[in-house]
Amino acid sequence: MNETKKIGILTSGGDCAGLNTAIRGVVFAATFKGWEAIGIYDSTDGLFSRPMRYKTLHIADFDFPYAALGGTMLGSNNTGNPHLQRTGDGSMEELTDEELDQRFQDGIKELGISALVVVGGDGSMSIVSKYCKRAGISMIGIPKTIDNDAPGTDLAIGFESAVNVVTDALDKLTTTATSHNRIMIAEVMGRGAGHLALTAGIAGFADVILIPEIHYTYEGVVKKLREIQAKGKRYGLIVIAEGTRKPDGHHSFAGNGKTFRGISDYFTQRLLGDGFNVRGNVLGHIQRAGNPVPDDRLLATRFAVRAVDLIAEGKSNRVVVLNKGVICDVALDDVLKIANTPVNPESDLVKTARQLGIYIGD
Repeated sequence: MNETKKIGILTSGGDCAGLNTAIRGVVFAATFKGWEAIGIYDSTDGLFSRPMRYKTLHIADFDFPYAALGGTMLGSNNTGNPHLQRTGDGSMEELTDEELDQRFQDGIKELGISALVVVGGDGSMSIVSKYCKRAGISMIGIPKTIDNDAPGTDLAIGFESAVNVVTDALDKLTTTATSHNRIMIAEVMGRGAGHLALTAGIAGFADVILIPEIHYTYEGVVKKLREIQAKGKRYGLIVIAEGTRKPDGHHSFAGNGKTFRGISDYFTQRLLGDGFNVRGNVLGHIQRAGNPVPDDRLLATRFAVRAVDLIAEGKSNRVVVLNKGVICDVALDDVLKIANTPVNPESDLVKTARQLGIYIGD
């Protein structure tokens, strides 16, 4: 009989739709095996802080509508400093790497956790797996990102829902564009990958799609807009991935100098200068929001069940992935070697965009 009795679960990195569904799947699958599931709040911070922040999860915790809500009921962390932790009286204390490691081990021991499921990116999985190894427990990773650039998997939790949000936004921008004979620009998330912009751009009937992986020219964009105007179309739609470089080869960053933002502003001002009636729109964090679409609910649930099965099989440092429609798993070390997966310029989606007449670069 398998000795695993308690498993932990945490969410790490940026939030997205489908995380609560993944948590639900782990809890249900664990309960089916007669195990307990413990949710760790705010990623690993819940184990680092004193007192610890966690919750024993039960099937009743997921009565409708909680599993269908966006975000994560456990909270997440993708910008904080783990070395700074709040104490019981509300003050802050600074911990060394050794102290963090010891707190993780002590927390795992106190809670009686023998395996941990991490729903996050490969970076989070890599960090947590090292803590888990030193604590003597197994770790299983579940990939999530609206960017869909997670290595080793065809899809990650959150992508399909983000595509739905962006496509809906493009539909709405198109209605106002037709009313005022405007060119609408939508800047979407994705960091250095163009999966979200490309997929939603095609679904939203864009005229121009610009992504980091494919070279373009400003003149090519203008030429396309002139062409649609010459054919009698009085509006247009441009979708730009936030990590797309300007024609001079430089990125646009937010005020912090680290976050991609502003490529739509660049195009808005330049196209206005060339006589186009244009408005720019940064969709921002609304892309992470909303309830998960059915495809994300199914993917999150399938990933969760497989993760619990891997724990039952005594596996560790594995990542659950989707490969050609089949749920399977790969070694975390192999995933880390792949790095993030960009759009393939020769993919069917890119070819589809070109054959639809969408300007996607040269």
